[in-house]
Formats: sequence, C-alpha cells, structure tokens
Amino acid sequence: MKAKLLLILFTVCLFGHEISAQDKRYNQSKFKQLYQELATPNVYRTASGAPGHKYWQQQADYVMNIRLEDETQRVYGDETITYTNNSPDALSYLWIQLDQNMRAKDSDTYKARTSNIDDRMSLRGLNSLEPTFDGGFKLEYVRDGNNKNLDYTIVKTMMRVDLATPLAPGAKATLKIKWWYNINNRMTMGGRSGYEYFEEDENYLYTIAQFFPRMAVYSDNEGWQNKQFLGGGEFTLPFGNYDVKITVPSDHKVAATGVLQNAKDVLTKAEQDRFAQAKKERETPVIIVTEEEAIENEKEKATTSSTWHFKAENVRDFAFASSRKFIWDAMGVDQEDGSVVMAMSMYPKEGNPLWEHYSTKVVAHTLKWYSHYTFAYPYPVAWSIHAASIGMEYPMICFNFGRPEKDGTYSERTKYGMIGVIIHEVGHNYFPMIVNSDERQWTWMDEGLNSFLQYLTEQQWERDYPSRRGPAKNIVSYMAGDKEGISPIMTNSESILQFGNNAYGKPATALNILRETVMGRELFDYSFKEYARRWQFKHPSPDDFFRTMEDASAVDLDWFWRGWFFTTDNVDIALTDVKWYQINTQNPDVENALAKQQQEEAPRRIGSIRNEKEIAKTQDEIDPTLRDFYTEYDPLAVSILDKEDYEKLRSSLSDEERAVLEDDRNYYEMTFKNEGGLIMPIIIQLQFADGSNEDHYIPAEIWRRNNDQVTKVLVTDKKVSSIVIDPYLETADTDRTNNYFPPRQEMNRFELYRRSNRGSRENPMQRDQRAKAAEGSN
Repeated sequence: MKAKLLLILFTVCLFGHEISAQDKRYNQSKFKQLYQELATPNVYRTASGAPGHKYWQQQADYVMNIRLEDETQRVYGDETITYTNNSPDALSYLWIQLDQNMRAKDSDTYKARTSNIDDRMSLRGLNSLEPTFDGGFKLEYVRDGNNKNLDYTIVKTMMRVDLATPLAPGAKATLKIKWWYNINNRMTMGGRSGYEYFEEDENYLYTIAQFFPRMAVYSDNEGWQNKQFLGGGEFTLPFGNYDVKITVPSDHKVAATGVLQNAKDVLTKAEQDRFAQAKKERETPVIIVTEEEAIENEKEKATTSSTWHFKAENVRDFAFASSRKFIWDAMGVDQEDGSVVMAMSMYPKEGNPLWEHYSTKVVAHTLKWYSHYTFAYPYPVAWSIHAASIGMEYPMICFNFGRPEKDGTYSERTKYGMIGVIIHEVGHNYFPMIVNSDERQWTWMDEGLNSFLQYLTEQQWERDYPSRRGPAKNIVSYMAGDKEGISPIMTNSESILQFGNNAYGKPATALNILRETVMGRELFDYSFKEYARRWQFKHPSPDDFFRTMEDASAVDLDWFWRGWFFTTDNVDIALTDVKWYQINTQNPDVENALAKQQQEEAPRRIGSIRNEKEIAKTQDEIDPTLRDFYTEYDPLAVSILDKEDYEKLRSSLSDEERAVLEDDRNYYEMTFKNEGGLIMPIIIQLQFADGSNEDHYIPAEIWRRNNDQVTKVLVTDKKVSSIVIDPYLETADTDRTNNYFPPRQEMNRFELYRRSNRGSRENPMQRDQRAKAAEGSN
C-alpha cells in the first residue's frame, strides 16, 4: 500500500516525567492482577466479594438514660450494653470507643496537630494552639451485669474492659457504664457534635453525637478496631438495638435515631394530630410545630423537664438533637413493601425560608433515588436537622448546614449547598450506616460511594444540577496537581492529603467513569446494587467491593482499581501523530492525476521563488538547442503502455481483490501516548469536512501490551477534517491541548478587576429586591 497523503501532527513536549529504573524481570504491566494487594479469600469473605458461608459479626444492644443539662451544657448518662459474641473466638477483654476523649486537654489530637501563627488569628485558631476546654469523658463506673466493678484501662480514646472470665463464642456479656462530659461549642471549637448558642434570644441548639461509650468492632479481617480517634477518621461500630430515654427541658423538641415511643407524653394534642396528618401526606410536608409557635417557645425557659423515649432496631449508632427553637415538619414516603417512612426536618427560624421550602422534600427525594440504586430504605424515620456550618450523619438522623441571610434572601451557593448536603448526609444512611464499612480505616468507602450516589440523586432533582463532585471534568485540577500533595485513595483516613478531593471527589469520579465509560450504566448499576445488597447490615472491606463489581459484571477491573485507587497517576492521553492513507489503485489515470495535484499544491522552495526575479533567462532559454526530450518530458503523463499494464493487473485479480484495489476509503493511523500514566479507554471523535461526526470507543485493553504508546487505524468513507480525543470530557484528561488534530488552542478569558463594587457583595435575590424597591420609588 502506498501513502498518497501524509499528515503528521507535531509532538508537543509538556512536562517531563522521571521514570525510575524498573526491573524488567518482574511484571510491571498496569494490567497486572491485584492478587498481591487483596486479602486471601476464606470462609468468611469469598473470592467473589460476597460474605462467606461462615461470615459472622458481633452485636451490641444498648439501654440508655440520658440527661441534657441546658444550664451547664453537659450530657449525663448511664448505659447498659449487652454484647453478643458471635465470633468463633473466646474474648478475654472488650474494647470500647471513648471518642469524646479527643477533646480531653491531654488529647493526642491536639499534640499531633501541626500549628503556626499567622498575622491574623481567629478565636478558633487560638483555641487550637493550647486547649483550654475539657471535653473528655468523666467515667463514674464500669460494672458487669451483677453490678460488680470491672477492671478497665483507658488508652486515650479507647478503653479496654477486662472480663472476669473469657467471653465464649455464642455467649453474652453485660456492661454498665456511667459517665458525663462537657458539651463543646461547635461555632468556636468545631466538631461533629456540640451546641450553637443564639445570643439574640439566649437559646441553645444541640446536635449531640459520639456522646456515649460505644463498643468497638471486632471482625474477622481486622480483629478489634482499636485505631485511635484523632478527628479525621470517623467511626466503625457494630449493629444492635437501642432503647434510649432522653431528659431535656420540657419546652425542647427532640429528634433522634429511632421511633418516638411516648408521643402522648411529650407532644401536645395539636402536635399529635398534625403528625398523624403528616403520615398521610405525600406531596407537601405538614408543619407540626410552626415558626410562630417556635418563636413563642423561645421566650421563656422552662424550669421543668420531660423525657423523650426512642427505640431503634438494627442500627450501628445513636444521635439526637434538642432545642426550644425547633420548627418541625414531616411527610410520608411510600416504600415498595407498603410501609411508610417519615421524612422529617427540625430547624430554627434562622433556617427559613429555605428549610421549610426544601429540607423535607429533599429527604424524601433522597430516599427515593438511593433506594432505586441500592435497596429499599429499611428504617421508619429519616431526619434532617439544621445546624450551622456542619454536615454530619448518623442512623436515621443527620445535621445539615444552609442558613439564609437575616432578611430571608440567600445565594445560589447557599441554596445548592443546602440541598447537596442534605442529599449527602441522608444518603449516608446507606453508606456507611447500613453498608457498614470501616470509616476509621477507609474514608472513601463511605464518603466516595456516597458522593457518587449524591451526584446521581442531584441530577434527578434538577436538570444539569451544579454538582460539585462526580463529573470527570471536576477532578481535573486535582489530578493534575503536584504529586507531593496527593495521596492514593487507598490511604488510611488519618494520613490522607487533600481530604475532600481524595476521599470524596476522586472515588466519586472513578465510579462515574466506570458507569458512563468503562462498564456502561446497565452493567454498572446491576453490579453496584449487588454490592449494596450483599453487604447491607454487614461490614465490607475494600476487597469485597472490588471483587463484587467484577464478579457481578464479568469485567476485569483490576487495571482500573490499581490506577485510580492505588496510585496517584493521572489521565493524560496525547494524540501525537496522525497519518492519512488511501489505497493505491494502480490506475494511472487516477494515481498520476493525484500525484500531479500534490506537486502543484506542494510548497515551493524559496530559492525557486527568488530565482524567478533574479534570473532573467536560463541558458537553455537563451540557447534552445540545449533542450531535448527530457526537457519537455512529463513523467506523470499517462501513456498507452501504462494503461495496458493496468489492464493486465486487473485481469489477474479476483473480484474481491479488484474491489479492494478500487476502494476509495480513508485510513487514519493515530498514535497515542500515555503521558499521565493512568490507563483509560480512548474515546475518539472524527469530525468530517461535511460537518458530521463519528465517535469511536477504544477499550482500555488496547494498552495491555504497551502501557506507554499505542497506534490505532480507523477507516472512514469521508475525509476527516479534525480529530478530538475525549470529546465529552469522560476521562478526566488533565491536558486537553494534546487531544486535538490539528492542534487547537483553547481560549481563556480574564476579568478587569475593580476594587470596590457594591453589587458584587449582594446575592441575586438581594439585588432583585433592591431593583424592585427602586422601581416602586419611581
């Protein structure tokens, strides 16, 4: 085959990569299987990613009496834990998490935190330099079921309780613990739990969690979870049943994990009637405590108390919120099994109008779509609680930010931030509250998977919802960043660099790419749902997720897990060369005419152009006798002999060979270089001269024998005018300047800055109100 036209793309040298010498005796392929990285399958966890036939997990049931003291901002409690040993091991001691000890004055959280002095320091920043607040647990006793004192050892945020006799497999142990602690001010100290003080009406809003000594997980693959709580890694807890009584000021409203058992004791008749009506409502939430009632409630501080009684079955934790400022609304959400989930919100007047308009509807929307992609929501209640500057989740209840301005207006960022955080935190009921991964070890298993489902749910809320995480293009700047500031996804939660990008954004993007580009929506959705179904109310590991996704899809994804989860490589596929071929027809009428056209269109030499002016006449023009046959000879002129040779060739060919010889299609040979190191499919868009396009999807396996450079030939009927790699921004390619043929420069724009601009400080709602006021004055 003879090339008739050669188009070569210039190779652009961007950033040099230092390639360390590799021992070629060992498999360095990016398609190397993950056998060495994954745990050996066994009777507890199978090679398919499913729980094994001998899978087991422990159970911890709680009976608690809690008292919230509003005058001193303290929580007092006593608890009885019934711990069931379902493991095959005899346990001589039990480990309990004391997460509030993170706020003890001698906490390692403070000691291990780096610190510095800036020119401007906030109160919160100063407090973090030298802790003055004592927020650790104050234990009064640790006893067994017979009220005999047990020996225990506190190791920072963990407590080992030594048993008189080892707890045999299948046996139960009873622990009784009494304790109290000082509640932290979240607005000055931060934290997932605490209070917010409202100075204008001198009231508190409490969002209380991690407030009781909690059993640690003992599992087949980790043993005791005894990694200390430093504040970054969250929690892993066993499932159990909770029976909790919470005593608060009598004018407080309480939301909590579980179902309220004594509504008649703590709600007015009107509130009970409204709640009964809310159970029947499916479109618009019913206001159970109105804003007017809440404002009236703020004015006087009750001196009496009331006790709210909640029960929750098969949950891994318990949290509650309490305040006299709460407005309360609710509506029912139908489930496939005929049950009704109560979607509910509590919020102070400072949250309106946003919260009354959106919160509970967002809760219902989240339950609908998370259930669609995983399993039916198994609990009877889902709460959204308004709390400034926080987003945090617990079974059946979550705390969410999103506060309008005092005049009731709000920015676009506030609105979508609020909707997004409610979806995210309610969604955490599924991951990790039900699919109970170890957050202390692997943050991405709850935050990443949940952020991915958040993205899907946001897109179901509003077309082209401005999702922060999920689309591939949103992670590009992070992936292209300095590798010194990036860690692999498979990094322990306390050691992660760039926490949000690493544990939320990158895994959410990876799953979205799997769904849209690598596996396809149908196959991915089936496999993801299978993982959720297999591991609901169980303790999965990363290996279980990786294996299940492959097992349910028959797609080998080891290359994907390795690149996206175990390395900091980025995607940068460069189109370095394009060659255009057509078959040589051997027909002299066709080939010679084409050659002549190429000669005429070819660039002229500079010397020839200048000689036209400088050389008046050449010697053969002066003396014509010097001219002969070759002076006038045209080697591209078609002779009768050329035609005879062509006819002889045609007659010697078969019909199939003649068809190929006369084929006028175009062959484009493209060379691709893997500049970023992360293996990905190659998505090619051929753009034709007539304005039409043609997309080609090349699986990632094209790189399997050469991880660095590959070539691919595509055949077309039309002539290509340009080629684009990753035209739909599917792969998080970090450098699009090398994605085009011919090379294309992408335009950037800059803004002229003015130091003072009144309008820039207002959100659109405020500007609109000011404009309407101006119109009215005119």
